[in-house]
Amino acid sequence: MGKRLSDSLSSLYLGAANKLKSKKARRKIVAYVESYDDVAFWRSMFDDFEDDTCYFEVMLPSKKTLCKGKKSVLMNNLGSRLGQDMVACVDSDYDYLLQGTTSTSRQINESRYVFQTYAYAIENFQCYAGSLHEACVLATMNDHKLVDLEGFMTYYSQIAYPLFLWSIWFYRKGRLSEFSMTEFCSYVRLDHVKVSAPEEALLQMDRRVRNKLNYLAKRYPEALEEIERMKSEFEYLGVTPENTYMFIQGHHIMESVTMKLLTPVCSALRREREEEIKRLANHHLQYKNELAGYEHRVLGIDVVLSKHTGYKDSPLYQKVENDIREFLKRIK
Repeated sequence: MGKRLSDSLSSLYLGAANKLKSKKARRKIVAYVESYDDVAFWRSMFDDFEDDTCYFEVMLPSKKTLCKGKKSVLMNNLGSRLGQDMVACVDSDYDYLLQGTTSTSRQINESRYVFQTYAYAIENFQCYAGSLHEACVLATMNDHKLVDLEGFMTYYSQIAYPLFLWSIWFYRKGRLSEFSMTEFCSYVRLDHVKVSAPEEALLQMDRRVRNKLNYLAKRYPEALEEIERMKSEFEYLGVTPENTYMFIQGHHIMESVTMKLLTPVCSALRREREEEIKRLANHHLQYKNELAGYEHRVLGIDVVLSKHTGYKDSPLYQKVENDIREFLKRIK
């Protein structure tokens, strides 16, 4: 009995040891990212592609300094060493839309060893319209759809789209002093959003945008034909009037659009849940205990947006996945 048990344990040990050895034998692919905030995003992305043959290790561009950012990933010695065992992962910013008109854009769009977000930045994925209701549910534990969040972001994009084309036109021409990204963002911000009438914030933005469009058309008539052609080019790249928010500066979309929208929505959802607890409680002590438990479990919507992965249904996210899939086919 003792010998059989000993043999059985030895077999289990050898099996476990062999598994550990096979993992060590897997091909390691180092993936350099721009900053701390990017590590979790790309880690989650690569998790879906690791198997018995390879795995990814997500790292910052330097172990010796605190240098971060796209230039740190692409423009130093790392850039020349990218290959089958070393890749770079970067936010697209406007480089995807510039389509090779700058050296950085060419490197990002043409290299087989650079993965880009296609969306402006990771924040845009975190603000993916199709995942916003789920984010509100996670933050408030209330599934009531007070506002059509996906529809809201669609309307927002449709309003911003024509001015976004102008913004890219100026960016491509290198004439940022005439219409900078900061100025563009000031026109496509949201002011106070009322849950009872969210469309009012969009109407205010629409008025600002239309006034600026009229001014630009009169001031730069030579651009109109080229901007009209950009619509077909952008559609080919996946930019439409309905998803423009995915290509606008990520920090702006997070802070000046999505948080402006979701903060009052989540506040209303929490109040609704708290009023329900008060109404259903049999006595004051039960009310206090239930309310304390609820408040302990809810999360800030900013925290949820930074950690959720509901954006994996996004067509742009799936486009990045396809790039990784093709990369792995080549190296295997």
